Amino acid sequence: MLKSIHHAAIICSDYKKSKRFYVSILGLEVIAENYREERDSFKLDLKLPDGGQIELFSFPNSPDRPSFPEALGLRHLAFNVESVESVRNYLLSQSVDVEPIRLDEYTNKKFTFFSDPDGLPLELYEQVGI
Repeated sequence: MLKSIHHAAIICSDYKKSKRFYVSILGLEVIAENYREERDSFKLDLKLPDGGQIELFSFPNSPDRPSFPEALGLRHLAFNVESVESVRNYLLSQSVDVEPIRLDEYTNKKFTFFSDPDGLPLELYEQVGI
């Protein structure tokens, strides 16, 4: 029935700042960018290497998302990477705060967390051989 995740939708507070983060820092490819005047809203479609997408939205006066302590609902968005160390080092070089690397006690895979400009928790998860 379900084959894969098609996209994750993210609402940001500062469109230019978030667009720079996802495109220039994380390196996601822009598929389409649209400004919807009637909603005073941008919609940016971003392509992940595996074909999945992130939809980045801006809406005026969106309420804050409670995040810490962990709120009910979506916990975080995780990305497969070949090397957690190299991506972590790259993000640190871009002035992105990244937590220390941990080891998943069940899979023995490395992972770590960082946040987007609005504090959305993002994870790097090491998948050897991807």
